[in-house]
Amino acid sequence: GNPKTDWCYNIEPDPGLNGRSIGYSRGKVLGGCSSINAMIYMRGQSVDYDYWESLGNSGWGWKDVLPIFKKSEDYQHGSDKFHGTGGELRVEERRVNWEILDAWRNAAQECGIPKIDEFNCGDNEGNSYFQMNQKNGVRWNATKAYLRPIKLRKNLTILSNTHVEKLKISSLHGKHKAEGVCTKINMQTKKEFRAHKEIILSAGSVGSPQILQLSGVLSKELAHRSGVKLIHDLPGVGENLHDHLQIRSVYKVENTVTLNQKINSFFGKIMMGAEYFLYKTGPLTMPPSQLGAFARSDSSQTTANIEWHVQPLSLDKFGDPLHKFNAITPAVCNLRPTSRGHVRIKSSNPYDYPKITLNYLSTHEDQQVAVDGLKFTRKIMNAKALKKFNPVEYLPGEKIKTYDEILHAARDLGTTIFHPVGTCKMGQDDMAVVDEKLKVKGIENLRVIDASIMPNITSGNTNAPTIMIAEKGADMILTH
Repeated sequence: GNPKTDWCYNIEPDPGLNGRSIGYSRGKVLGGCSSINAMIYMRGQSVDYDYWESLGNSGWGWKDVLPIFKKSEDYQHGSDKFHGTGGELRVEERRVNWEILDAWRNAAQECGIPKIDEFNCGDNEGNSYFQMNQKNGVRWNATKAYLRPIKLRKNLTILSNTHVEKLKISSLHGKHKAEGVCTKINMQTKKEFRAHKEIILSAGSVGSPQILQLSGVLSKELAHRSGVKLIHDLPGVGENLHDHLQIRSVYKVENTVTLNQKINSFFGKIMMGAEYFLYKTGPLTMPPSQLGAFARSDSSQTTANIEWHVQPLSLDKFGDPLHKFNAITPAVCNLRPTSRGHVRIKSSNPYDYPKITLNYLSTHEDQQVAVDGLKFTRKIMNAKALKKFNPVEYLPGEKIKTYDEILHAARDLGTTIFHPVGTCKMGQDDMAVVDEKLKVKGIENLRVIDASIMPNITSGNTNAPTIMIAEKGADMILTH
């Protein structure tokens, strides 16, 4: 990652990844992760939000959040039952086509995953091309959508290069109140900002629990280990971390062109640049994944529980150069993992990175879905629609056959899709950090509004749900 725009975290070595530690990118720039993500617009499934509501989070069901998704949206194809126009968040179709991806769609349909028009109507089962947060082929992040249009307002001050060290929390007669934010500007000047009304914490699923813990809102045990003065014992802060783990198979292909070939050719690079400069189309407009599919890993699933991000490229790991040969990467992930990890500070120093522990593939359920997902991928790659491209399994390799071998390969190939959630979860149980109004339990004048409040991860990419959470949180603040 680029340390100018990315916090460049690393997770703790994970037994679920055969002891590997992997990079964990988080946006260190205005717009946060919307400024560095893959631009996919994906709401998830209606059952995700209905489940949140069933946990006692009134007002968070699908019927409640769909109008908010529509309100924030500026949809390329106009408004309808599921989409809105005139909102801040632009949503458009892809601007590049690949023969191999069209064939993969046909192969998925052969294997029982039907073609559908789009994924954002509450039930995403099927295969389609992803919709993007782009405007005319260019990234449309939260900064462009929400911040730049109002940056000259007198009641708004934007500070960059300003590190939040902790929150100032007062205690009187057993009651705690958030009163200020302690910062260091340009790593030189300490400044405390006092709050007249509320403080809104939106530092994400790593940053928000870290700041709470540094501020004395954490478990007694962690306070003792880290040397932080305990102000409020809230044991759920930093717990319940979960994420989508993608298992990245690679298949060599023939008789077609992939991004590997274009990027490894001087002429290919020139043509891609020219197409983008002249028309804002082609490979330079694309995120790594353009084609998606959602299906059930076995007949016991009531809705789609696995997702593919299909990429017309291949590489050994993120950040490495693309392979010299033509290949595709049909990466499959478990949409509803049961493995849970945590984010915990190591010390009271706000400049020490926290320990990020995922515990990937630590439950039998997640292990089974990983194996089933790789088997399903092989089934699709062996379909008639792909025969002309002579796909050959490069990773994990055709020799990997038994359950144990496939699971071991999944641990070797697994990596994050950068969807961490849940570390300040919303709910009514003892491990909940915020209530349904996103107010931190036991602390007055403090809310958390970001992906960390999700009790359970949504069934798909998490940027659009995070924008929805922000919109809903803003409504709560204004109506309060």
